[in-house]
Amino acid sequence: MLESCYKISYTILFLALLNLQLAGQESLKQVVRGKVIDNVSGASLPGANIFLLNSDPPLGAATNEDGQFELLNVPVGRESFKISFIGYQTLILDNIIVTSAKELVLKVELEECVITVGEVKIVAEYQKDQPLNSMALVSARSFTVEETNKYAGSYGDPSRMVANYAGVVSSRDNRNDIVVRGNSPMGMQYRVDGIEISNPNHYSALGTTGGPVSLLNTNLLANSDFLTGAFPAQYGNAMSGVFDLKLRNGNNEKREYWGQLGWNGLEFGLEGPFSKKSQASYMAAYRYSFVDILYKLGLNLPEVAGYQDLSFKFSFPTKKAGVFKLTGIGGTSSIKIADSDKDQDKRTFDTHGEDIHTGSRMGVLGLSHIYFFNSTASLKTILSVNASEVTNKVDTFSIQSPGHFTWAGEESSENKYSFFTVFSKKFDAKNTLDAGFSFDHYQVNYADSQYYKGSYRHFTNSTGSFNLYRTYVQWQHKFSNKWTSYFGGQYLFFQLNNTSSIEPRIGLKWNLAPEQSLNLGIGLHSQTQPRMMYFVQSPLPDSKYILTNKQMGLSKSWQFVLGYNYLIKEYILFKAETYYQYLYNVPVTQQFPQYSILNEGTEFFVERQDSLVNEGLGENFGLELTLEKFFYRNYFFLFTASLFESKYNGYEGVSRSTSFNGNYVFNAVGGYELPIGKYNNRVLIFGLRITWAGGRPYVPYDQEETVKQGEVVYDWDRAYEERYDDYFRSSFRFGMRRNRKKFNTEFVFDLQYRSNYTYVYLYRIDVTTGEIVKNFKMGFYPNATIRIQF
Repeated sequence: MLESCYKISYTILFLALLNLQLAGQESLKQVVRGKVIDNVSGASLPGANIFLLNSDPPLGAATNEDGQFELLNVPVGRESFKISFIGYQTLILDNIIVTSAKELVLKVELEECVITVGEVKIVAEYQKDQPLNSMALVSARSFTVEETNKYAGSYGDPSRMVANYAGVVSSRDNRNDIVVRGNSPMGMQYRVDGIEISNPNHYSALGTTGGPVSLLNTNLLANSDFLTGAFPAQYGNAMSGVFDLKLRNGNNEKREYWGQLGWNGLEFGLEGPFSKKSQASYMAAYRYSFVDILYKLGLNLPEVAGYQDLSFKFSFPTKKAGVFKLTGIGGTSSIKIADSDKDQDKRTFDTHGEDIHTGSRMGVLGLSHIYFFNSTASLKTILSVNASEVTNKVDTFSIQSPGHFTWAGEESSENKYSFFTVFSKKFDAKNTLDAGFSFDHYQVNYADSQYYKGSYRHFTNSTGSFNLYRTYVQWQHKFSNKWTSYFGGQYLFFQLNNTSSIEPRIGLKWNLAPEQSLNLGIGLHSQTQPRMMYFVQSPLPDSKYILTNKQMGLSKSWQFVLGYNYLIKEYILFKAETYYQYLYNVPVTQQFPQYSILNEGTEFFVERQDSLVNEGLGENFGLELTLEKFFYRNYFFLFTASLFESKYNGYEGVSRSTSFNGNYVFNAVGGYELPIGKYNNRVLIFGLRITWAGGRPYVPYDQEETVKQGEVVYDWDRAYEERYDDYFRSSFRFGMRRNRKKFNTEFVFDLQYRSNYTYVYLYRIDVTTGEIVKNFKMGFYPNATIRIQF
């Protein structure tokens, strides 16, 4: 697929250069609108003041009875806004990009102050390191849509973007699975507008949470949260981290359009009001694989990756019945990687090869409703359906037998029907309570087979249905403006095998000073196993099968986090966190006593291991350091360092490194913008990213036994004792953002270099000779994106 990406990038680069011709300059203005609400209750705040900073003459407005405001004649470029309201912390929105073709619509959430009797406390301006979720007191941060797009080498993908954060590392270059604090990527949870999504990626596999191309469209995203441990009780059935993603509402006053061409494909989008008489709005975007377009136009490509996706959101606010929203995300993908279409010297092995056909389909539809009983109490309800399907076929051939032989295949699907409701009550500035309940009904169909030792073995061949129930309560109490506490608990019941878990969660935040805080988080977290693992079959002597995994219990993790935040200046943050995680009840097996499900997630698929029992252990501990300069005076940077240890105990009870135990990760990412022209209507963009990570342990092949048996055999006696070389990657970005009267354009070009010590792209053994092949896919890798808004 690399050659295809080169062609795409150079095509986009040519188109972008056509846009760099000089033209007349003029001072361009735009409308900035939005709504100001309480960050806990979501109630509107009428009478809040909004000011455009550094404006001459001063420009400001106040919110109306619905909390809405409008600023006219705001200059395009990067602008800063100050929002204040009596009894609430002042909020500063710094360096927000205002473009000429698209109105800026802001959703502003203010935090109420706790005022001690006899004292009026003046609190510092908004600290940008805080998460949107006020219940998350530790190991959580918010990120903006701009961050997702501005980090070099991120491809406009939130998962690749957060790999720059402390405690996070990519699983491999050609996928966006992420490892958080040494945990398997399978422990991640994705939410979009409160809807849990199993895997929001093209070319996904059951049980995994990543893929090569994201289904999430950043043009529709709003500011969101990313949590890496000891998270609040509202997040259940996850042990690694949580992506709590939000979609913005469409413009409810003006119709707008955009088009984009880049890594994620050819895209078109639109948004606007349903009617000028209502506040109802729509927003939708469609993407199609540009590689597939080139292929259908007759361009000869070695690999054809076809995918398309559609995302939308409809919002219907009412005067008395609350707000209704309909959200949808769906996509299909397929790819063919055929050795038979390659010259013999370009195949992995000279004597034989394989043709792989893989595809996936995924769709989510959710209807949500939020009803405000009054300004302090609300009820939110979500009904959703989540469907996914994967297909795979692997055909093999050899020089001696050129005819294709079907070696493995799969056709599996999962459907989930969900109900979720949460009641929220803000009693006063000190006390807030949430109580929620969720019900998930699964309908599954698993079927796969593989040619093994002279016959086909069916690892799964089952249909079934089962339920997952969860309920939680969480309470936040602010003793003062300095002390904030959090108490919560979740109960989880898995009906398939009647396993359950009661999980307490505790958090504490102490503001040592307006710019410094200590944070503590403790919690028990549990997670069901990948659903198809419950239906893995064990063969019997009479050619029948038995389900030996169905009684697996929940994996569990006690997590302890201590953090320190120091806002050195209003735009420079230092953050340190240390953590310890104790994992138990982990599935292992007597057949391979060195095996643990904690090591799954390093490959494109999850190994169907049978006869698993919950007798394994694990632990993760480490130190994370962050130094971040938010965008100020035209540049930003982020430096992170993560030192960690990730261990597990298999059935044998011996402590070993997990497959994710790289021990250290260092990241440096930054960017600079240079405004040019009399009115700064054009901006040159420069960015750089460097990553250095420790090499990961792996299970080596047993070369002698592999040749002897004619099947791949691993040397489990040396499991995870050997390591790949360290990983190093650098990315450079340049581009231009340009505003014109009726439209604006943005072009970025990423050039990445993967050195001799990068993630192993391919690690294979020739079963006929015992030769081991490692492929790193090294060298320069160009990537370009151009976007037009009008």
